[in-house]
Amino acid sequence: MADASLLQELRGVRAPTPSVWFMRQAGRSLPEYRSLREGTTMLDSCVRPDMAAEITVQPVRRHRVDAGIFFSDIVVPARLAGLGVEIQPGVGPVFDHPVRTEADIDALPALGDRYEAALEPIREAVRLTVAELGTTPLIGFAGAPFTVASYMVEGGPSRDHLRTRALMRSRPELWARLAAWVAELSGRFLRAQVLAGASAVQLFDSWVGSLGEDVYRTHVQAHSAATLAHVADLPVPRIHFGVGAAHLLTPMLEAGATAIGVDHRLRLDRALGVLPAGTPVQGNIDPAVLFTSEEARFAEARSVLTAGAGASGHVVNLGHGVPPTTDPQVLTDLVAFLHAQDVRRA
Repeated sequence: MADASLLQELRGVRAPTPSVWFMRQAGRSLPEYRSLREGTTMLDSCVRPDMAAEITVQPVRRHRVDAGIFFSDIVVPARLAGLGVEIQPGVGPVFDHPVRTEADIDALPALGDRYEAALEPIREAVRLTVAELGTTPLIGFAGAPFTVASYMVEGGPSRDHLRTRALMRSRPELWARLAAWVAELSGRFLRAQVLAGASAVQLFDSWVGSLGEDVYRTHVQAHSAATLAHVADLPVPRIHFGVGAAHLLTPMLEAGATAIGVDHRLRLDRALGVLPAGTPVQGNIDPAVLFTSEEARFAEARSVLTAGAGASGHVVNLGHGVPPTTDPQVLTDLVAFLHAQDVRRA
């Protein structure tokens, strides 16, 4: 598996043709996914090994992408640890009891042997997935401490994360305890996936763009580093991705990543001008072009390849996830187009 071109790109070794996968490629845009999931809640499907494995493999089978991304959700580890959380249709993850006080943090479950035992369905799902994928790498997945803790504090999705940002400033010691708990939660979740066969990992921080660099470095970076430290002794690339985080690329890399994901708001060549020399990058086709003409989509893909040509390694991806209304054939055709390109001429 170490010779897979995508893994080589993540380690800074260029291949003549692009490697590509898509965030949220396993899911809502695929009719076979919707058929399989019928009658099963999102979080239940994540902890059924046979279902999670099949969902992970579906887009690899259909689109011929160069990696599977493990089908999960950032709140799955919290549920496995014993917290009450559900994904409400049209809303997102909602926790039964928001965590906002010292007593709430004191009541968080210990992450010991019971949590390790609860991770067994995840390990089994990874084993099944790896066996099905064959020579195609599997990327493990977890949510970063800031985003997961924010869901816990807010109780559900939030536009401004005011309660979370207020907590880290008004009671930094409480925030640090909560973020440290989540870091261990997500870190163990990542490690379980790698030990079961995942060949790389991605730490996803969907809300981190709401923070300034100073606040990130003071209150968040160490906890993301603690998460990634759980797999730092294992020979797998570590991708760190944040939404709206162009101003945080360097501190996010410094948190222990070996490659950095860049969303569609920043050209890859400009990102490379900020990041240390030799940093592999991932990204960053604007998801909006999935709803344009083929000519526009292919032009965007060429532009991204050109912008990433100076990187030591470049894995092509979207600048965020696949929208649920995407025509699957658009993705299949885009992958075929990318695989036909010679990056030495980009």
